[in-house]
Amino acid sequence: MPETAPTDQHQFCSNPRPEPPAVQPPQPIPQRLPQPCRRQDTPPTPLTENISQLAATMTETGIFSADLLSLEVQAELPQGYKFRALRRSDYDTGFLDCLRVLTTVGDISKAQFEAQYDTMSRPGSGYYILVVEDTNTSPPRVVGTGAVIVERKFIHGLGSVGHIEDIAVAKDQQGKKLGLRIIQALDYIAANTGCYKTILDCSEANEGFYVKCGFRRAGLEMAHYHETPKGSEAPNL
Repeated sequence: MPETAPTDQHQFCSNPRPEPPAVQPPQPIPQRLPQPCRRQDTPPTPLTENISQLAATMTETGIFSADLLSLEVQAELPQGYKFRALRRSDYDTGFLDCLRVLTTVGDISKAQFEAQYDTMSRPGSGYYILVVEDTNTSPPRVVGTGAVIVERKFIHGLGSVGHIEDIAVAKDQQGKKLGLRIIQALDYIAANTGCYKTILDCSEANEGFYVKCGFRRAGLEMAHYHETPKGSEAPNL
């Protein structure tokens, strides 16, 4: 008989190696998130209000383009004074107070002022209202104003005429030649909007002043005042 292999059961029994312990993934370190800051509503200070107003006026456009402002005449203004176009926000900047030096203005609400501005600022309306602003004060104040209204005609090859109106300077600003500079600036606007002449009305007492501005006597003014509509005031001219 063939020999048989030993049958010792321990000869072929392998000792299993113990399995290594399972490696646990590292636990994330809990992070403490910063708490959101609570916004505290604080009342605006005069400084923050002035900054807000300044930012608004820097982006606000006027009733006409700044390209029509004469840099040469601007240079003749006192230091800290500048020309600019009337703005919709000029209700309480001193503009109406300047006009009150000239004539009766009436009790105009802010809404009425803005509605009138919107009408006069429409494209092609022909209204160019100029103001002189004193930037030496905080906030800046309007201390002078004047307007030129462009009238379009069929004569002179569809020409235009500039009518200068409502020249006014605050009482505490008179004597600084602001009126002269306003006239010169308005005459520049008329010339650069295609007007073949600029005209204005004045009293005989003011004739010498306007002669110095380059104007001359050219006829006689006539006026017919109409009945004042109910609810408004008659002009005090």
